[in-house]
Amino acid sequence: MSDTRQLDFTGKTVVVTGGGKGVGKGITERFLEQGANVVICGRNEPEAMPEANGRKAVFKSADVRDWDQVQALMQFAVDTYGSLDVLINNAGGAPFTDAATASPRFSEKIIALNLLAPLYCCQAANAIMQEQEEGGSIVNIASVSAIRPSPGTAAYGAAKAGLMNLTTSLAVEWAPKVRLNSIAAGLIRTEQSHLHYGNEEGIARVSATVPLGRMATPHDIGDTCIYFASNLSSYVTGAFITAHGGGEKPAFLDAGGVN
Repeated sequence: MSDTRQLDFTGKTVVVTGGGKGVGKGITERFLEQGANVVICGRNEPEAMPEANGRKAVFKSADVRDWDQVQALMQFAVDTYGSLDVLINNAGGAPFTDAATASPRFSEKIIALNLLAPLYCCQAANAIMQEQEEGGSIVNIASVSAIRPSPGTAAYGAAKAGLMNLTTSLAVEWAPKVRLNSIAAGLIRTEQSHLHYGNEEGIARVSATVPLGRMATPHDIGDTCIYFASNLSSYVTGAFITAHGGGEKPAFLDAGGVN
């Protein structure tokens, strides 16, 4: 019989950036289900606070691109619950933009949100975790855009590639007290999927390109976060999991009539 206590986060404090909607909401709900105290942040409070198993997240307003606000966020978690055990750097994203015409200001904002902000959060969390007896765990939500071409979101892909490399470097610098890992997430169906993939028919066509036959759900990414944050991965740091349902079939298979 498996020891389910290894996935029990009762009494643990988890911070999920951007945890009020989309992928972040799914991650938040998974930790709440496992008994964690969860602090989420964003620039605007969600209309409905994430909850699960009678537990509800606590919101703290913060722009994670601002160093002072990041420090205040991490201290808020400690002041509220007494510790900071897990940080999930989830906040990020980028609209589709042609790299040839993207303005310098646009590119700077994308890189700030997807690379600098996670770095700031990591630094602020590490300062607290290093002083705790049990240290802590940090999970950075990256993207398959970091490991394959990312046309239309070039700056985003580059920032996520930087985030994955940053994760490996910090894992070495901050061991053994703090573990850092990342998730290269693939296509995920959220409440905003129609903005990227169109109507249900379009979503179905996109889903059919994934070997597992569907896009990920936010809870799928949350499950991967639970593994990295738990003691099941106590000897795993500086690693990444590609959560993409098998990826995408090589285009030449269809173009050449192979498949």
